[in-house]
Amino acid sequence: MAGWMAGPVAPNRPVAWAQGPATAPAGQRPPNIILIIADDLGINDISLTGSGVAGVKTPNIDAIGRQGVVFANGYAGNATCAPSRAALMTGRYATRFGYEFTPTDPNIPKWFPIEQFRVDHMFARNIAHMDSDSVHKPIFDEEAAANSALPGGKGMPASEITIAEQLKSRGYHTIHLGKWHLGEAKGMRPEQQGFDESLGFMIGGMKFLPEGDADVVNSRQDFDPIDKYLWANLPFAVQFNGGPRFAPDRYMTDYLTEAALAGIRANRNRPFFLYLAYNAPHTPLQALKSDYDALPQIKDHRLRVYAAMIRALDRGVGKVLAELKAQRLDDNSIVIFSSDNGGANYIGLPDINRPYRGWKATFFEGGTKVPFMMRWPGTIAAGSRFAPPVSHFDIYATASAAAGAALPAGRVIDGVDLRPYVAGDKVGMPHQTLFWRSGAYRVVRDGDWKLQSLDLPRQDLLYDLKVDPTEKKDVAAANPAKVTELLAKLKAHDAQQMPPAWASLVKAPIAIDRPLGTPSVSGEAYVYWSN
Repeated sequence: MAGWMAGPVAPNRPVAWAQGPATAPAGQRPPNIILIIADDLGINDISLTGSGVAGVKTPNIDAIGRQGVVFANGYAGNATCAPSRAALMTGRYATRFGYEFTPTDPNIPKWFPIEQFRVDHMFARNIAHMDSDSVHKPIFDEEAAANSALPGGKGMPASEITIAEQLKSRGYHTIHLGKWHLGEAKGMRPEQQGFDESLGFMIGGMKFLPEGDADVVNSRQDFDPIDKYLWANLPFAVQFNGGPRFAPDRYMTDYLTEAALAGIRANRNRPFFLYLAYNAPHTPLQALKSDYDALPQIKDHRLRVYAAMIRALDRGVGKVLAELKAQRLDDNSIVIFSSDNGGANYIGLPDINRPYRGWKATFFEGGTKVPFMMRWPGTIAAGSRFAPPVSHFDIYATASAAAGAALPAGRVIDGVDLRPYVAGDKVGMPHQTLFWRSGAYRVVRDGDWKLQSLDLPRQDLLYDLKVDPTEKKDVAAANPAKVTELLAKLKAHDAQQMPPAWASLVKAPIAIDRPLGTPSVSGEAYVYWSN
């Protein structure tokens, strides 16, 4: 039974999609743009950018990169979902408009077992073998919680000009499917931010099927307080254009895929923008039984459920690509695939971001380096690889340029059009410098140098990514002048950003080199993440 997030959920009902012209207009038209974003997908989860989960291949997602370009150093705008999506939607650092933290419910402290961040039963089992200083407690801000708004009122301001609004100005029909997580207050919803049609959910997560459904296989992570919260509260529901909630008629990943196919068919004769925001493989971990049964070689139950979820995700991407071809839209469609951030530590699986250190909610490479690929037959050469750093916010400028939409005046747009770089018409780096910030934890990548400026414990870590791409060796002590230079760049960048639009409620410790649900190690590396 779902908790307070659910509200009433009506039975499934069909969705009547707005139909485009019966015939295609004569002449050339701008390219369709299909943006597919996975949720908490690790770079090692995809077989083109890693080994795949337990060696399971992702041929359909891989095809986007094999038939187009892979951005070898593609970065998320942030290391958690909501600010990352805000950067993606606006082409800007989300901190430019105060979207610094993922919206969190202020009611959590009244009952949420926050002490379980200390590894719950694993803590109890191993406490006799742990040094007390190696177990770091979360820091909760009671005053901020007391004055905090509910999550739905924290979101992307209506004053921001989204990628959907950009494309709509050029005559595109715009569709949002799946996760939004950018606010529910007036002016913040997708249908108020440039999307003609929206089918999905406003909150940050959703069940994939009812927990007791005969077709679902579940994996609970009892060591994770977030998992307990989601199982207790998430509904299984979607909304269409802000209407009443109703239940999907199948496994959520497949449901969103079928909606995407219907949207493609309805708009085959006019330019369209499809933002397909899957919630897979974010928790709760729930796989379709048929996908789970197809992976008997994976003996670990949790790993098998997770791999089965990605199998469904890959199948969905394959169906979208096949539908574009069936509708003869393939050559005039840009397909972009990425993840909102790196894989999460709280699912307890060690290899999802390998070989990179860190997780979602850290600015180590494992938290921000994501699968990032783009396909446009006839325009992007198959098998291309682009090595310089790029960011999610470049999608905004790239899509705008492809559609012939001028970038908005009167505001800084941080993204750049990647097309001339990929084509070789422009050389060099699209970005000499990239920044990330969450509270007092700040990070800058400048060329091949990367500085992590930590709050708790207060220290500056410097890495030379050219020789140490996995951030194993801190060289700050040997390069004090470089540390000073990069700290100055962080300070200058901070001066251009807005203060957070809402306060952080908690600073949570996250071990860099092990997932949640594993014993703490004395002296291990960790960061405190503000949210």
